Amino acid sequence: MFVLDSSAFIHEYDVDGPTASIPAVHEELDGGHALRFDAMEGSGMHVHVPDADVIARVERAARNSGDADTLSETDVRLIAAAVELDATLVTDDYAMQNVAERLDVAVDPIAREGITEEREWLFQCAGCGRTFDDDRDRCPVCGSDLTRKNPS
Repeated sequence: MFVLDSSAFIHEYDVDGPTASIPAVHEELDGGHALRFDAMEGSGMHVHVPDADVIARVERAARNSGDADTLSETDVRLIAAAVELDATLVTDDYAMQNVAERLDVAVDPIAREGITEEREWLFQCAGCGRTFDDDRDRCPVCGSDLTRKNPS
């Protein structure tokens, strides 16, 4: 089973096997891409609504990896659908791939190369330069903005 992100419809990704997606992906698509979604649904693609408990699990994994602010609600629900359906997630989104890997979800990239390693991001203060493991709106020391930083 393959769970398709909107990029799979945009790039007309050819899947050999059963497919699924979520209602929010259809809402993101325009014109011909939405028609492709409709056609695939009409020919057997499963449209899945993930369980709230699994969505919460994905959100926790995203917070732990530092990807929570990068993922949209649609992204979280797609990963949750892949978890529930024990499916391969089809996406080019690196943050989605990073969180999916943490949840032991297989990923199949579309137009780009997939991630090569999982990352746990650090957050660095733009003012004082201190780093933090968790994302915050502002630095608790000097009040400046924090930016996401690769720890290596």
